[in-house]
Amino acid sequence: MIAVLAWAGVGVLGAVGALARFRVGVAVARRQQSDFPAGTFVVNISGAFALGLLTGLSLTSDLMLILGTGFLGGYTTFSTWMVESQRLGEDGAWPLLHLYLFGSMFAGLVAAGAGWLSGGLIA
Repeated sequence: MIAVLAWAGVGVLGAVGALARFRVGVAVARRQQSDFPAGTFVVNISGAFALGLLTGLSLTSDLMLILGTGFLGGYTTFSTWMVESQRLGEDGAWPLLHLYLFGSMFAGLVAAGAGWLSGGLIA
C-alpha cells in the first residue's frame, strides 16, 4: 500500500512541479529584455540546488521519490532547455547559445553541489 501511495504522490507532485515551473518561468521571463531563456535557466538551476539539498538531507527513499522524482522531475525541464538551445542556434545567436548550454551545465553542477553541502550541514 505504501508503494501505491508513494507513486500517487509522484504523480500529484509532478503536476504541482510542472505548474510551479510554468509560474516561475513566466515570472522571470516578464522581467527580462533579452533573447536569453532566463526562465528555464532559473528553473533548472533552482531545481538542481533543490535536488542537491534533498540528497544532502539523506531523505528516505519514498520521500526522495516523491519530492525528487515527482516534484522536481515536473519542475525542471531538459526538453525545454534543448528546444530553446536549438532555437538560439537557428537564430544564429551563438554567444547566447554557448552561454545557455555551458552556463546551464556549470551553474547546475555548482547549484547541486551547494545544495548537497547545505543539506549535509542541516542534517
